[in-house]
Amino acid sequence: MKITIDVDDDVPLFTQLIEQIKGAVQSERIRPGDPLPSIRQLAGDLRVNNKTVAKAYQLLERDAVIQTKGYRGTFVHPDAKANSAVDLNATVVRRLRAAVDGLRAAGATDSEIRIAFGDVMRNRDTSEETA
Repeated sequence: MKITIDVDDDVPLFTQLIEQIKGAVQSERIRPGDPLPSIRQLAGDLRVNNKTVAKAYQLLERDAVIQTKGYRGTFVHPDAKANSAVDLNATVVRRLRAAVDGLRAAGATDSEIRIAFGDVMRNRDTSEETA
């Protein structure tokens, strides 16, 4: 599997990495059980920060496209092909867009929505403050 990163692309580096690994799984250039390079090795090969590769691997593992087996390494997950077709980010965007559209229709301003979103992300309950 050949991975290339374009530092001049607007797409974040970790996203480019995720897309290329998912693409390799979909096209069967890599198959379930195949080993992947270590974070350190891939970061060195691509000349990117270890944290960039670590973030990509973390998200791919969350989505069950890859699996880490301790010190034995990182491998393509047995269900990688099916799981790589799922785009959790697209689901988040779709649901968030629907929520924002509903709040706007109810009369909430963008500023109110942003403040409430920030509060929710910080796990703050402002319902008592405004009640």
